[in-house]
Amino acid sequence: MSGTDCRERLEEDRLNALQALNLLDTPPSESFDRITRMASQIFNLPISAVSLTDRDRQWFKSRIGVDHCSIPRDKAPCGQVAESAEVLVIPDFAQDAFYADSVLGRSGIRFYAGAPLVTREGYSLGALCVLGTEPRTVSPAEIAALTDLAAMVMAQIELQHAFGRVDPLSGLPSRNQFLDDLADLAAEHPNEARIAVLIDLGRPEQVSAYSRVMGPGRVDDLVREAARELRRLIGPGRKLYHTAATQFTFLAPRGAQQDDYVRLLADEHRQARQRSITGMLLTSAIGVSVFKPCTTAPQDALRSLYSAVQDARSLHDLISVYSSVADEAYQRRYQLLQDFGPALGADDQLRLVFQPRIDLSTGRCIGAEALLRWDHPELGPVSPGEFVPVIELSPHAQAMTAFVLERAQARCWQDAGHSLVMSVNISAANLIEAGFGQSVEAGLRRHGLAPGQLELEVTESAIMQNAEQARRQLDLLAAAGIRLAIDDFGTGYSSLAYLQDIPAHVVKIDQSFVRKLADGERERSLVHSMIHLSHDLGYRVVAEGIETAEAADQVRAMACDEAQGYLFARPLEIGTFETWLREHEQDARYEPALAS
Repeated sequence: MSGTDCRERLEEDRLNALQALNLLDTPPSESFDRITRMASQIFNLPISAVSLTDRDRQWFKSRIGVDHCSIPRDKAPCGQVAESAEVLVIPDFAQDAFYADSVLGRSGIRFYAGAPLVTREGYSLGALCVLGTEPRTVSPAEIAALTDLAAMVMAQIELQHAFGRVDPLSGLPSRNQFLDDLADLAAEHPNEARIAVLIDLGRPEQVSAYSRVMGPGRVDDLVREAARELRRLIGPGRKLYHTAATQFTFLAPRGAQQDDYVRLLADEHRQARQRSITGMLLTSAIGVSVFKPCTTAPQDALRSLYSAVQDARSLHDLISVYSSVADEAYQRRYQLLQDFGPALGADDQLRLVFQPRIDLSTGRCIGAEALLRWDHPELGPVSPGEFVPVIELSPHAQAMTAFVLERAQARCWQDAGHSLVMSVNISAANLIEAGFGQSVEAGLRRHGLAPGQLELEVTESAIMQNAEQARRQLDLLAAAGIRLAIDDFGTGYSSLAYLQDIPAHVVKIDQSFVRKLADGERERSLVHSMIHLSHDLGYRVVAEGIETAEAADQVRAMACDEAQGYLFARPLEIGTFETWLREHEQDARYEPALAS
């Protein structure tokens, strides 16, 4: 290899080392600025910089007394420092034949001193330099100080690289670097609105399945391929971050307009998916967020991107702009999930209310459904329609059912001539809970109740989540004499096969069908068919959502067995329910009961 070839090879290796550190075109950083100020103060000079030698420019990671962020590499003394990896001092540009006509020389610079920034592998990235507008000399002590400061710059670079600033798989700046760069952006352009973009390559379950079939190494290959493709798409001079295992983040160009940029992203995303070999295996999604660095903390900016990309998963084009309304709703759900555990142990947050079930042939109250209510200490009363679906999908689902069962069984009415069936809703989690049936039976024994006094309500969708396990659990409960009800009938699978197979006693027709009885003959025929089909299969039928006497008369004419709804009573507090029960027994007629 010739001397020229060797120098070219060394220069390429040096440039690769510089690129791998991902320092070029990054925002200013206080950790580097601090060292630059120290150099300026030690030499008592107005200009100092951390100068990185790129292929055709000197780019300043940090600068004092300089307005521009780069100068051409040609005849730049920092370039000589990078090439030689040695300290360079130019006492007077005007007396130096080579540098007198350089960019710095023509701009009035007369003095230069630079110490090399050398990696552990021996690559010189550039220089820590000081400059002045008057000729001067340097002392050995000043040269030693400048060399020490250059070593501090390299220590800072290596420290950032070591502490998670570069992702080892893709070689891209990491999430930590993204957060640091956003913090630096807040210092440099605090009021400038910016657009951030997060691309998620696939759903976790997709990535997991792909890894299981192809191996984790192939997933790594996909991530590297995606990194290369995204770097090509966003173009040179723009920084791409690897912020999670399969997620990449970048900032749109300054001045980009949201609507135009989102359309551009959507077009490029569609084209990229068409080109991708794995497009049918991994479904990528894009989240977009617009923020101002002065008002949005880096962590909040990243969290808004996560929120947007999750929303994108439910949209046809798989791209979504951050919505503060949707995010606030999600944060509220998360707070409910987080606070439900403490609520179970508190004495003043969770309580039961009871809604009567009426026998349509006699008008008598023959049962009550126990319903959970939550008075949150900060949010106030929270609707069960809001918190129950959240809790049912969480680890708290089983504890919630246990809470309701224990208190409902303790409230079963069997005195003063009343023997009501107590209904309690259970979730899909209970149907796969080991020992659930035994715990229910233990509760009945503890409260001295017969199994037939308890009815467990379960939805069709909960049964079908794990049909085989659900069937085994329901068989055990039915064998113990506990009544079972299919809740919200008609909204789930409504399969005749499972209706014949489930050992339930009661079908509760969902209120969405009952409330449409007045809409027309088609709606009435549907409810009529549901009732007769259920009767043919041996079920007792309850119509939910009865709010008018007309609706009650209609379902009674269809031979429906029971009714539940606001016509008779809203869900009532324990004391109010007992008062209502006594009054209702005196005059069991279809009259709207006033809820307290």
